[in-house]
Amino acid sequence: MSLPLRTRLYFVVAGLNSFGTTLFFYYFYFFARQEFGFGNRQNLWLAALQGGLYAVGSWVGGQCAQRWGYGQALRVGLIAMATALASGTLVGEAREHVAVLAAVTLGMCFTWPALEALVTEGEDRAGIQRSVGIYNLVWAGTGALAYFLGGAILDRWGMAALHWVPLGIVGVELAVAEVAGRLESPRAETASAADPASEGGHPTVAEQRLFLKMAWLANPFAYVAIQTLVAVMPGIASRLALSTTWAGICGSVWCFARLGAFALLWRWAGWHYRFGWLLGAFTALVVSFAAVVLVPNLAVVVTAQLLFGLALGLIYYSSLFYSMDAGEAKGEHGGIHEAAIGLGNMSGPLIGALALQIWPARPESGAIAVSLLLVGGWLALLRLRLRQTRGTGTGSGSPALSERRPARIR
Repeated sequence: MSLPLRTRLYFVVAGLNSFGTTLFFYYFYFFARQEFGFGNRQNLWLAALQGGLYAVGSWVGGQCAQRWGYGQALRVGLIAMATALASGTLVGEAREHVAVLAAVTLGMCFTWPALEALVTEGEDRAGIQRSVGIYNLVWAGTGALAYFLGGAILDRWGMAALHWVPLGIVGVELAVAEVAGRLESPRAETASAADPASEGGHPTVAEQRLFLKMAWLANPFAYVAIQTLVAVMPGIASRLALSTTWAGICGSVWCFARLGAFALLWRWAGWHYRFGWLLGAFTALVVSFAAVVLVPNLAVVVTAQLLFGLALGLIYYSSLFYSMDAGEAKGEHGGIHEAAIGLGNMSGPLIGALALQIWPARPESGAIAVSLLLVGGWLALLRLRLRQTRGTGTGSGSPALSERRPARIR
């Protein structure tokens, strides 16, 4: 079945939004290092601030999307981002640019929950699987491209492009969103008896809730790793003697690996409601993150990012798919999904910054502290699984969750 024009237009908005925000937020740390002399500790504090704002703002953005309508919340967010980016071209002090960063973050909080709801609106489970798959490919693909090309863009046009390029992109987003908003919204359809999502192996409500909880636990820790890595990437690049252009090329490997994971998970539904896949991805996340930030070798940094990206792909996909699959309040669930990302974005850099504040003579202390935090998350995930499984009681006649076959969704 072909996608409605309205949905395709919102995919365009999502792709543009990902390119613009990735360019701005990921390279803001290079900007802060070059313009104001920020080191790893200052950039980690900055990343923690941005993550905290995103956590609170996304929850509010999801609530507003549910109450105002998804299209209206999207427009509000884009206008706020455009205003903040425009003001960023006029200021010069470090504290003023931090305020711009905060304002762009709060505007973005209204866009992602709304877009996630808009591209899955009116879909049954099979449609959600398809739409979430395309959505992940779109935003991850354009985000990877932005990180890959961002260093070259800034080397070519200067740091002023950090604000002008995203500002132009947001302007295009507003125009496309306006056209999409004038088109008719798709109607919800009930899955037919022949729908693969309705056949044997359909997860129970209890299973849906359990996996939603586990995914909402795991995804923040994925962003603990992402936000910390992005914040210290200027330091890693300096240690490896990489230019901004090559930092973008070598540092974006995990983005393309995540894109590949999204493509695989979109076409293969065998991971749905399977705990082993989620736990395995979390294990790979811990190991690969530690390798990237602690081993001063370019080959190791690049290779470990491949595993890092694959792990991130399954963890993120789990959170978004289970969020959209577990109820009709898609805007609200999307807001919770994004708020969980914000908590991760805040927690990792905060722990890293505190470690560097306490042990400034040990530059690796921040990376070690965040790695230990990820290990704690791994243990928490395992504990939640065991506790919930005991709570449902496998002795009551129902098989263990790991023994159930997942829904065959294509």
